[in-house]
Amino acid sequence: MSSAAVPPDLSEHTVSEFAQVSSPDRIAAVAGALERNGIRAFVVRSGDNARETVASLIPAGAEVFNNTSRTLESIGVADDIERSGRYEPLRLRLFQMDREMQAREMRTLAASPDYVVGSVHALTEGGSLLIASASGSQLGPIVSGAEHVIFVIGGQKIVADVDAGIRRIFEYALPLEDWRAREAYGVPSGVNNILIINHAVAADRITAILVQEALGF
Repeated sequence: MSSAAVPPDLSEHTVSEFAQVSSPDRIAAVAGALERNGIRAFVVRSGDNARETVASLIPAGAEVFNNTSRTLESIGVADDIERSGRYEPLRLRLFQMDREMQAREMRTLAASPDYVVGSVHALTEGGSLLIASASGSQLGPIVSGAEHVIFVIGGQKIVADVDAGIRRIFEYALPLEDWRAREAYGVPSGVNNILIINHAVAADRITAILVQEALGF
């Protein structure tokens, strides 16, 4: 067995701080903070409920780009988008295109889908969302390119503030994502870009689905 096959040995303190599901009261309070920041928020009990909520928010036939996400994979949303036949899954379409001959068309498609669905790495009590990325390719559509953005967020991702969110990314999420990337692709991951969303200017463009259980990293 390769060393990459062994999950990272996170300290008890790190797991205690960043892997525990927040109380229903704390999750409800954060949902209120998101709403005050212009981000529509739903609170659901389980991953199955989150999956149903995502399906209710995306109309049939919409162009949807699902970001790479353990959360989406674990609750079946990635499969719903790519294989249900209800939507136009841009990720699969891009995989089928010629990177040399259709590079510009690929960039345009990826930059401005109808819907982007993904997750975040941390969510503060004040309602700020933090998303880390190795390539940064998914961040542009989240910021402004996509017409609608939907995040599914496990209840263990809530932190006190942005500083704690940055620590969660580097101390908890990165080791786990690096392990996953080495296993899946044979290459390391890295935190080369961090997007922080403090407020959404366009009302209801961004939707956050907060789940009262642990999902993803």
